[in-house]
Amino acid sequence: MSKQKAKAAAFICQSKDQAMESIRALGDAQRALTRIETGINDQIAAATAARKDEIDALKTRIETLTAGIQGWCEAHRAELLTGGGKEANLITGLVKWRQRPPSVSIRAVDKVLENLRRLGLARFIREKEEPNKEAMLADPTAVAGIAGISIVTGVEDFIVEPFEVEVA
Repeated sequence: MSKQKAKAAAFICQSKDQAMESIRALGDAQRALTRIETGINDQIAAATAARKDEIDALKTRIETLTAGIQGWCEAHRAELLTGGGKEANLITGLVKWRQRPPSVSIRAVDKVLENLRRLGLARFIREKEEPNKEAMLADPTAVAGIAGISIVTGVEDFIVEPFEVEVA
């Protein structure tokens, strides 16, 4: 157990008044943390906004340089890859060509499934079998005693929600 969790577990309220005071303190701590996070996010947003033009210019420069390098390398690919490799060392850096693995892109899944069935290509349709947990919860006695299945009931969570006013 970490020291922080050990410290948290060591504190137990000794009275109703102390529990009420602790809930107020919890709310204060949560709001303080939110203020810090918001402040950090504001600083990040301000720093990004302040340098937006510089960032955009550098991104454009990177895209332009990359396109220019690629154009020259594509034109001289045969001489750059004399050994049949997939990369070339240009002293200041490497240029690489990588073949992406094949992939399948499917749009309108329902229509694709319908067409596969109609064409007798059901082998390309995955039928996923899995236990129906909703049905088991509806009839727990039917699955009682089956190895690997347990119906978990009576789990209780303890939640503390300090009262707060949300200003719109």
